[in-house]
Formats: sequence, C-alpha cells, structure tokens
Amino acid sequence: MPLGLYISVPFCRTKCTYCNFASSVFSKAVFQRYVDRLCCDLEQAYAIAEQMNGQFERGIDSIYFGGGTPTVLDISQLEQLFVTISQNFEVAPGAEVTVECAPGTLTASMIEAFQRFGVNRVSLGAQSFVDKEAASVGRLHARHKVLEDIARLRAGGIYEINIDLIAGLPHQSFESWRFSLEQTIACQAPHVSVYMLEVDEDSRLGRELIAGGTKYHAHFVPDEDLTAELYVMACERLEKAGVRQYEISNFAREGHESQHNMKYWTRQPYLGFGVDAHSMLRVSSGETNGAIRFSTPDSLEEYVAGSPLKQSLVDKQAALEETFFLGLRLTRGVDLENVSGEFGASAVAALQPAILELIHTGLLEQRESSIRLTTRGRLVSNEVFERFISTAV
Repeated sequence: MPLGLYISVPFCRTKCTYCNFASSVFSKAVFQRYVDRLCCDLEQAYAIAEQMNGQFERGIDSIYFGGGTPTVLDISQLEQLFVTISQNFEVAPGAEVTVECAPGTLTASMIEAFQRFGVNRVSLGAQSFVDKEAASVGRLHARHKVLEDIARLRAGGIYEINIDLIAGLPHQSFESWRFSLEQTIACQAPHVSVYMLEVDEDSRLGRELIAGGTKYHAHFVPDEDLTAELYVMACERLEKAGVRQYEISNFAREGHESQHNMKYWTRQPYLGFGVDAHSMLRVSSGETNGAIRFSTPDSLEEYVAGSPLKQSLVDKQAALEETFFLGLRLTRGVDLENVSGEFGASAVAALQPAILELIHTGLLEQRESSIRLTTRGRLVSNEVFERFISTAV
C-alpha cells in the first residue's frame, strides 16, 4: 500500500493567538539545523521503522508539508528536503504534494520552485476574509493578499487550492461569516476546511477565554451556540455551491478531496518527520489489524537533540475503536458489514446498544449497513466517539 509522508515545519512569522500546535517564532539561525535533522531522519526511515517494529514500502503517493508555515524556509532548504525525499522514496507519478502557506509568504520565486519540486496543491491559511477578524488573532495578511495569492498560484499552474476558515473568531457575526463564505465560494477554490475555534489551555486565546479575561479580544469571541450556528451555515452554503462535505471539517468539489488526509481517516500507513509528527505503520508480524503508532517530541529542542520516539501498539481492540472514531469523521460514515468482516460479527454486536442509543438521540443515522453522524452529531462528535471507546473497552 502506498505511503503518505508528513513533513512538519514548526516555524511561523508570528504565533496566532488561537494556535495550539507545536509551532512558534524562531530565529532563522535554527532553520538549517532543523532541515538537516529532517533529512537525516528521512534517510534513516527504514531503520526507524524497524526500530518501531513497523514495515512499509518505498512507494509514496502523497507528501504533505505542514506547520507552522513551511514557506518561511529558504527555497534552497525546501529543495534539500524534496531531493532527500526523492533519493529515499519512490514518489508515484501524479502524487499529491501539498504545502501549507500563510497568505503573504508566497513569492514569485517560491511558486516557480513549487513547480520544480512537483508541488501541485497548496493550503492557504486565510481563516477569515474580514481583515478585522484576521488581525484580532495575529494574522499578518489582509483579504486582498489571499485573493492575490490564489491568482498567482493559478497563474503558476497550481489549481488544487484549499482555503482554511475558522468559525468563532473574535468579532465574528452572521454577517461577517457570510461574507467570508461568499468570498471563499467566489474564488472557486476546489477544497475548503472549516474549523470551529478550539477553547483549551494550549493557546493564549483559549486560556484567556477560560479565565474570562479580555486580552487577545477574548471578550469579542462568539459563544458556543453562535459558533455552532456559523459552522452549520458553512455546511449549508458550501453544499449549495457544490463544495460538498466529506469529513467533519473538510469540503471539496467532486474529485478534489485531500488524498493525504484520507490516509489518516481510513487508517492507511503514513510516516511523519519533524517536531510533533505522528506515524502509523503496519507491524512487522503481518497481523491483519496490527499497527504501530509513534510520534516525535513536540519540542524543537528535544527533537533536534534526538530525543526518543513515543510508541504505542495498536492491537485489534484499539484498531476497532479507531475504525469507528476515525471512520465516523467521514460523511459516508462506517459500514458495519465491513467492520464485521474485519473484526468479527461479535465486535459489531457488542456495539449495537451504543449505536441504537445514538440513533435514538439523533446523533447517528443508519442507511442500510452504514452509520454516520447527523448534523447535530457532528457538532458534538467527540461525545459520540467517546461512546465507542468506552463501550469497546
């Protein structure tokens, strides 16, 4: 089975207040050390997999540069990474190659380099087309810059463009959100990601919201009910425009779904490199359900210093749980007949009480042998997922 590669670049021009990822602002002096370490790990991929008791084939059909903002690297550093990948893996013709970009970081020379490197998909972190909202969370771009970047990418031959939006930003209202959705639809991006603002202690804005403070425009953040309504509005308007929801946070025109992200949700093998990068491989024993997950440190210093990987074995029970809480993220849901064929009829039978209860409460719906989240279920998806984990244990 072809592999997916994820390359983490945890560097940003500025740290957005809502961000809870392992990324930050660092001096350019550390960039080359980091790239060198990434290349070393790419060259040692087989040894790393063997150490983790995992196995994979050399062929890859998706590469994803995430972050952070990969385009803050110098072109020569990106080229070093792409060359190292090509020397150590067999990149399939037509492989999906994605780079995440912050609007305003795409120079003409960078787009030309993308063409040389085989980049054919770009994800733009717009978050909002309303300048006041974007500025309130530390974004450095304005609406016109997003539109300019889209036009320049297309002029450079890159048409697979994703637009990121966040529902629940400070100062957001029905009217401003409608404007962002209209702008997104008008630019005819084939893929859109819509996230609801996460409120947790891993971001500055989240901590301020929990504390009830006013820093970072926290007192202008919409409440949970309004944020949920904005998300539902996005689902409806994008669907009407032909950008159909295929995963909780992801929408695409037909044939433009993210191949790389589908690997995560359908439990296909992938390798992650860099800070806070995760991997999943089949175990060397060849068991049908057996897999191994491992991850790198979420600290730049620890990663560059070569701190050990964290490892967890995905046994048959854990694989069953993953099949549900990952598969239910997809709009198509989970086919119970397929689950029964892979894990046994008794595994599905044990879950039937939870499934029936969730259907009764309107969080799941069933069509023939498949179950999937309802609109309300998507809004409280974590609660649904927990039911499958607790029931399966």
